Amino acid sequence: MRRLAAVVVISLTVTSLAACDAASKVTGPDPDDAAEGLATALSSGAFADVAFTDTTPQDVTADYQQVVEGMGELEPTVEAGDVQESDGSATTTLTWTWPVGAGDDGQWTYTTEAGLTEADDAWQVAWSRRVIEPKLADDSVLDVTPIAGPRGPILGAHGVALVTARPVVRFGIDKTQVGSARAADSARALAQLVGIDAASYAKQVEAAGDEAFVEAIVLRKDDVPVDVARDYGRIKGARAIPDDVPLAPTREFAAPILGTVGPVTAEMVKDDPDKYAVGDVAGLSGLQARYDDQLQGVDGVVVNEVKADGSERELYRLDAKQGTPLRLTMDERLQTAAEQALANVGPASALVAIRPSTGAILAAANGPGTDGYNAATYGQYAPGSTFKTVSSLALLRAGLTPDTVVPCTTAIVVDGKRFENYDDYPSSALGDVPLRTAIANSCNTAVISQRGKVHQGDLAGAAASLGLGIDHDLGFPAYFGQVPDPTSDTEAAADLIGQGGILASPMAMATVVASIQAGHTVVPQLVKSVDSAVPDEAEPLTGSETAALRGLLRGVVTSGSGTGLLDVPGPPVIAKTGTAEFEQGGKTLTHAWMVAAQGDLAVAVLVDVGSSGSGTAGPIIEQFLRAA
Repeated sequence: MRRLAAVVVISLTVTSLAACDAASKVTGPDPDDAAEGLATALSSGAFADVAFTDTTPQDVTADYQQVVEGMGELEPTVEAGDVQESDGSATTTLTWTWPVGAGDDGQWTYTTEAGLTEADDAWQVAWSRRVIEPKLADDSVLDVTPIAGPRGPILGAHGVALVTARPVVRFGIDKTQVGSARAADSARALAQLVGIDAASYAKQVEAAGDEAFVEAIVLRKDDVPVDVARDYGRIKGARAIPDDVPLAPTREFAAPILGTVGPVTAEMVKDDPDKYAVGDVAGLSGLQARYDDQLQGVDGVVVNEVKADGSERELYRLDAKQGTPLRLTMDERLQTAAEQALANVGPASALVAIRPSTGAILAAANGPGTDGYNAATYGQYAPGSTFKTVSSLALLRAGLTPDTVVPCTTAIVVDGKRFENYDDYPSSALGDVPLRTAIANSCNTAVISQRGKVHQGDLAGAAASLGLGIDHDLGFPAYFGQVPDPTSDTEAAADLIGQGGILASPMAMATVVASIQAGHTVVPQLVKSVDSAVPDEAEPLTGSETAALRGLLRGVVTSGSGTGLLDVPGPPVIAKTGTAEFEQGGKTLTHAWMVAAQGDLAVAVLVDVGSSGSGTAGPIIEQFLRAA
């Protein structure tokens, strides 16, 4: 037994020695460590700590940078996978992930292999460009090209594209086609041809790089003048590049409301560097700016292998995505008709058309005199006698009827302030007359004479019932007007005829006549995704109130200041004219207004400076109604 035990001890000793020999072999270089080191180096582009078989870290760094230079500022994440080892050599799998786009969809992921050889007590990497991408040739590099995500269109009524990609031509100087010495001369010649400042453009061209294309102007394809199309090619380095950009049907079409799209400003980049970078294109004004996040497309990308001869092979593609459309109620035909009606009006002017049944804004046009200001939905003007629509409702609620006799005198004095009727007020409508006659002829003195029956808040309440004076967000710049409590008897008198503290936009006054036509409080809508409810403060119109108001406004057309609309084809027209005095440059001038409704259409027209509502605004509203 003792001898056997001795043999066992000896056997254990031999086994222990063998185990020690195996352990000593394990303590040699670990290929897993080498694989991890290579993955780290590929992620960072720094190879100083990696050993290579036939080259140096410095040469690999230069080769790697040449391959990935076309990937721009993108940085890959590389992870080492399993290592297969056999007789002094090994192979590791490397998983590459390039963040070429946003989110999980924008990850270009693939695997490559790298060979390892054990030498000089270290694992050395066999370098080739296929370590970076498995199919790269020895003379190939990577190149990434962004694919711009198309901007979402702005759609109008019936899905008609109001703003969509339309063909343009970009005129500019290509400095690769003209020497630096002659570039400025070419720039001045092109600037003179296309009608921009020659000195400023020449400086831009001179300051640009030798391979830059410096844009001078972008013109709609159909608007390129004949002489520009004919002569630009005679200028050394001048080029015309076709493109598509988001545009409305015409340059003027609803421009103050729709807004513009263009290169982001330095201020935008400074204020929101995480969102914008130099060279980005975004909405700069109007709805294009407010809904920029929605309309912006999502850029795609294509990664190519580019060979020494310039040929390309696509390795990866992420398709671009169009932005989400913005849907409006605006009707292209009616908007065009509204702009045509205002085209020859010199002073600032606006026309707003609303569908009473739904509140849909069908047209919101600004005349050329507004100089780009959105007077249609955001202007703030005294509405003058068009506000007698509201005053009439307040008087009806105070107990008057269309047949109530009221005194229409040539003048009325309130606390020393003399109020008169307009200059050519018909003498036949003076005297004690029914309220319907006073409203039909727009008698200021008759309405003011009833001021004692309209108490604090009554006028504001009537205005609210007709959609005026209560602000709410409609998703675009909108001014609903104001009906403040008067601070004196004089102001209270002026308020009843749409002056004093009363202000409104053309949109607000279109809402008033739309509410009368509809028989309920109308809330305008332009952006379909924004649906605003009737404010709680708005007391509903009754059937009798609606009928009385329609009758009063029909009288304006049949026998009053709006008879110019009597022969407009179609359903009966109701209307109200108005003027409002204001001071400017030491002179007393008048805003000219008219509101009207016919069938399922309500319209308001403002001309900032005019002679009268019927004489100045009347023909405009008639032209629009006939076109509609």
